[in-house]
Amino acid sequence: MTKPAPLAITMGDASGIGPEIVAKTLAKGDEHAVIYGSVVVMEDIVRRLGLGLEVRQIDGPGAGEPKAGCIEVVEVTRITEPPPLGAISAISGQAAFDAIVAAIAAAKSGAVAGIVTAPIHKEAMSRAGIKYPGHTEILADHGGAERVAMMLANDDIRTVLVTIHTSLRTAIDQADFAAQMSAIRLAHEGGLALGIPSPRVAVAGLNPHAGEGGLFGDEEIRIIAPAIAAARAEGIDASGPWPGDTVFMQARNGRFDVVVAQYHDQGLIPVKYLGLEKGVNITLGLPFVRTSPDHGTAFDIAGRGIADPASLETALAYARRLVAARAISHP
Repeated sequence: MTKPAPLAITMGDASGIGPEIVAKTLAKGDEHAVIYGSVVVMEDIVRRLGLGLEVRQIDGPGAGEPKAGCIEVVEVTRITEPPPLGAISAISGQAAFDAIVAAIAAAKSGAVAGIVTAPIHKEAMSRAGIKYPGHTEILADHGGAERVAMMLANDDIRTVLVTIHTSLRTAIDQADFAAQMSAIRLAHEGGLALGIPSPRVAVAGLNPHAGEGGLFGDEEIRIIAPAIAAARAEGIDASGPWPGDTVFMQARNGRFDVVVAQYHDQGLIPVKYLGLEKGVNITLGLPFVRTSPDHGTAFDIAGRGIADPASLETALAYARRLVAARAISHP
């Protein structure tokens, strides 16, 4: 039988907690995964944590037989010594970007079954001359996706964003009819991918009280409601626009399966409030699976050995679930 492709785990920003949570997770020995990043960085963090693991450089997934007590790293960076911990570094920003791009290429070729990304630091990438505002935009560009969306999920709620990494002022302009339709469709597809037969998609309003019939803004009337009607005509169980301050409570109580949020903080605050250790970021619309922990680089605790790998473990569990679902739907 053909050995199944492993998952790729990108190292994240080498100056943050990414390498630590990756090492802690793989030290448990139950993950069929390879690291895309730096051998030097992973050797340093394994030594700092006293994990007693062997760090083995490989040319690519499947290049060697996995063995207990060993983590495999595909070297894709130009790092020659560990960068400073807890500090914004162009070297770390470049290395994080290089790891993501290499993992995307592996996923597109089928060498890996999917990608789980450790946290990156946007300012560090900017210092390296990389102008992408976040993972999602890198994945969309290099992954060849026409449309993508972020789904943030935990045990209680799931949310898909109409707009992502942009100012609130710009988000209002970007949340047009086409963006609404894209997010609603991807929310529906994301629900199906998670095994929900007929996802109930609730669309949040942009304005307080969903505009209160036009008293607090007319985007709900002009843009959002027509998009919902068009989605329903396509057979999607979409409803709204619902007030943003109550729709997540209703979803948590079981009324909805996925909430479409209009902008970054509207969707992420409810998910993160319920606990970073349970949250996972899923990129919808890609030709491969990608998940990520729902937290950042945590420079304030980098190198102290106290970073919690729970969210990364959750991201890996979701990735395996999504890979299995794809195997069923695309045998």
